[in-house]
Amino acid sequence: MQKRTIPFAAMGGVYDAEDVAAATRVTEGACGADGSFFPLPEENDFQNALAEHEGVEHAVAVNSCGTALDLCMMALGIGPDDEVITTPLTFVCTAGTAIGQGAKVVFADIDPITMNLDPVSVRERVTEKTKAVIPVHFAGLAADIDAFDAITAESGVPVIYDAAHAVGTKYKDKAIGGAGKASCYSFQSNKNMTCLGEGGAVTSNDADFAEVVRQKKTFGYVYGARIRVVSIGFNYRMTKPQYAVGLTQLKKIDRVIAARQESMMAMNDLLAGVDEIILPAGHGPGHGSHLYIIRVDTDKVAFSRDTFSAHLKDAYGVATAMHYPAVWSWEAFSELGYSEATANCPIAAAACSQVVSLPIIPSTSPEDLEYIAWAIKQTVADLNKGTP
Repeated sequence: MQKRTIPFAAMGGVYDAEDVAAATRVTEGACGADGSFFPLPEENDFQNALAEHEGVEHAVAVNSCGTALDLCMMALGIGPDDEVITTPLTFVCTAGTAIGQGAKVVFADIDPITMNLDPVSVRERVTEKTKAVIPVHFAGLAADIDAFDAITAESGVPVIYDAAHAVGTKYKDKAIGGAGKASCYSFQSNKNMTCLGEGGAVTSNDADFAEVVRQKKTFGYVYGARIRVVSIGFNYRMTKPQYAVGLTQLKKIDRVIAARQESMMAMNDLLAGVDEIILPAGHGPGHGSHLYIIRVDTDKVAFSRDTFSAHLKDAYGVATAMHYPAVWSWEAFSELGYSEATANCPIAAAACSQVVSLPIIPSTSPEDLEYIAWAIKQTVADLNKGTP
């Protein structure tokens, strides 16, 4: 095949004229002589639409998944001497939000097939100090919600799901927004839907918990005949244009996910039989299809994941990303004493050295998919021969 360049795009969803019109409409209205960027009727409209889409009673929109997780930690009263269990195969904020409250993060291992947090490993690490578990619906594949429900029933420890990858994800044909105590979503620019580059939400079927989150996201306010400040809170709101675009994004998210699912299932077929590559699990209906992550099977090859990724780009023009380095490997965490040895998560440690995210987005063409698969096969063949 003729060499082409396929970048790893920073935009994961689809923007079109409807989104531009929504942002323009509210901006023009706000900038008129009698206009203002407040109040925010779009806020409730977006929250209600998101709650309906994600199958949950309450949705509280915030400005990122990181702040959504922060708010959940605050609402649970997590602080020093507490422990929070999560996965080391995730973005840093999943663990960082617990550390930000003064708690200790306890890493549990992952399932070798799904790469989601392993409930068995979690159960082994629950102690009297454990105040929360944070599984991640990794790449858009639902975690084992039934197993985590059982852990809560046994121990009383609440589960907060990191659903940053999981808008539209389903577990046993049911939307995942009402799972556990709460779920935290991201609408950052590389997600399947995005609110002008940033955004997030907390969803919950617990009305009291959702109300605490709602208050703390806006200075601790309780609205009524007069505004009351009932707790210390912050300004974690999205803006009027973001809410307006969030509504248009929600209207198209199902077809965006369907397009991504189709491409990722096609890639599964194209890479079938490449023994050196471990294909991702679960792609198909119900998968949020945020990322398509292969693994270089380092038990079968003499080259590393980094060598593979570099050759794929340099020789064939296919850019990739890595989701993610092990959380303990980041400088901020290692300085706090976290390490591969202290985490004792061998499956996650291996996966973090193998994962490669391929550049598949809704606009990826069948021809590009075929080229990516061909380039991967060529790269494997080159490196098996010792080609530098």
